[in-house]
Amino acid sequence: MANNGSILAGCIAAGIYTTNTSDACLYISTHSKAEVLVVEDLKQLMKYANRGSETPFLKAIVVYAAKPDESTRAMFNVPIYTFQEFLELGASVPDSEVENRYTSILPGHCSTLIYTSGTTGPPKAVMISHDNVTWTVKTLLDNYLEMNHTDRIASYLPLSHIAGQLIDIHAPMYLGACTYFCQPDALKGSLTNTLKDMRPTLFFGVPRVWEKIEEKMRALGRESTGVKKMLSTWAKSCGSEHSRRCQFGGDRGAPFGYGCANSIVLSKIKEALGLDQAKYCYSAAAPITVETVEYFASLDIPIYEVFGQSECTGPHTVTSPLAWKIGYCGRPMPGTETKIAPGTQELCYRGRHIFMGYMYMEDKTAETIDAEGYLHSGDVADFDENNVPGIPPPSGFMKITGRIKELIITAGGENVPPVLIENEMKAAMPALSNCVVIGDRRKFLSMLLTLKTEVNPDTGEPSDVLFGDAVIAGQQIGSSARTVGQVLNDPLWTKYFNDGMKVANAKTTSNAQIVQKWTVLPVDLSEKAGDLTPTLKLKRNVVTDKYAAAIDAMYPTDTTD
Repeated sequence: MANNGSILAGCIAAGIYTTNTSDACLYISTHSKAEVLVVEDLKQLMKYANRGSETPFLKAIVVYAAKPDESTRAMFNVPIYTFQEFLELGASVPDSEVENRYTSILPGHCSTLIYTSGTTGPPKAVMISHDNVTWTVKTLLDNYLEMNHTDRIASYLPLSHIAGQLIDIHAPMYLGACTYFCQPDALKGSLTNTLKDMRPTLFFGVPRVWEKIEEKMRALGRESTGVKKMLSTWAKSCGSEHSRRCQFGGDRGAPFGYGCANSIVLSKIKEALGLDQAKYCYSAAAPITVETVEYFASLDIPIYEVFGQSECTGPHTVTSPLAWKIGYCGRPMPGTETKIAPGTQELCYRGRHIFMGYMYMEDKTAETIDAEGYLHSGDVADFDENNVPGIPPPSGFMKITGRIKELIITAGGENVPPVLIENEMKAAMPALSNCVVIGDRRKFLSMLLTLKTEVNPDTGEPSDVLFGDAVIAGQQIGSSARTVGQVLNDPLWTKYFNDGMKVANAKTTSNAQIVQKWTVLPVDLSEKAGDLTPTLKLKRNVVTDKYAAAIDAMYPTDTTD
């Protein structure tokens, strides 16, 4: 309501993650020159307590779900209103005043600020215009999604993220469809219950959400035995074959027995997840592993990938049921142009979805959008030859192979994309939660590893206790270790890591990409600790600085600067 009301009034909306620290909140509020601040409750309000001098543009604070007492109000130098009190301020304002405001809005005016997650520095304010939003939503819905007013969407991801805004707010408004707002603890366990209640027809999840569902499903699968186990394995094989044939170039047919497998097993699984009526399941915001996509494909739940950025109002390449290939992020949207920069292989593109620029950062804008209007994504990409008719090539299926800023340049001068190696390591060692490849200006590659551990449902902080695939891996190698601390001193786990490293290294394309050493960190990476962004992207510089001592220990004779 605050977001849409602001936009309708001709203002500019800016979102803040509820997980942001007080300093991060102050930065966005001050940088955006916010005049009205809307917070959910007293917890969020107190992030601004006694810091009035740092918000010189602020005129009022609105608290949505609480009523601050006088002692709390005294900590602020601007009026504090409950949401109802705030609404009453406008009771005497004639509707004509509101109409004058929204009729003066032009397509090129700024509608929304999306603050980047700041993996390499302070967040930048991405300016999204009204035309950016409306064009992108219409292009998506007209070309990829057969949806109407009867469709249902589950909202549980942050609405300060462009994906949340497009999928949960703007697309349903365009359709007249229904958005169901999940409980605040959705990602702590209640999401599946809500999905079973409302049966979404479109479900969007960042990779970590899909991975958590996968972990729970695999754990349940390991409990099956005998005939039940055989039936489940057979049904999944049918699901995998059906999914394979439904990918681009396939005959979209089903293997013998698929109907029976779906009726007895697969449909029951989808129903238990609340996804039995989902026509579209999507993943975006960060890379998702092929293994996870293939697992859900075996359940006959295709996960369609999207590539995009805040700077392009969300999507640029989109996958659809008729154009789906596992391991690829879809093909460019109609009305856009794409090119690969020679030499660097950087993905560059332009269209009406490209943002207006970074607010108050003309130099950063000039670095990102070139003179021809192409947005330089910072990502290294490859396209296959399946170009879209009517869209200038390259417009085939796109795969991201790394980030230019994340490319490791070894002491020997070789360019190494760490993400590909990290994905191979996690595929070879299912017990791993995170893998961070090290080697910039070093003589060889090494890596920091973290294991899958239990997470405190209240704080989101990872514990020392092994969980899921880490427990199973321990059983398979005959280890009695139950905590990360015990793993560190267990030769069976040492062999597990060495063997897994060898398997992954065997798949590399050059000697420069071979990892020679590893170190297991005592605790998993987390957003709470500042290691990951709110969309769970790795803050590589933060992690390497934080664990500099552990990294240096792997290079005792390395004198490279």
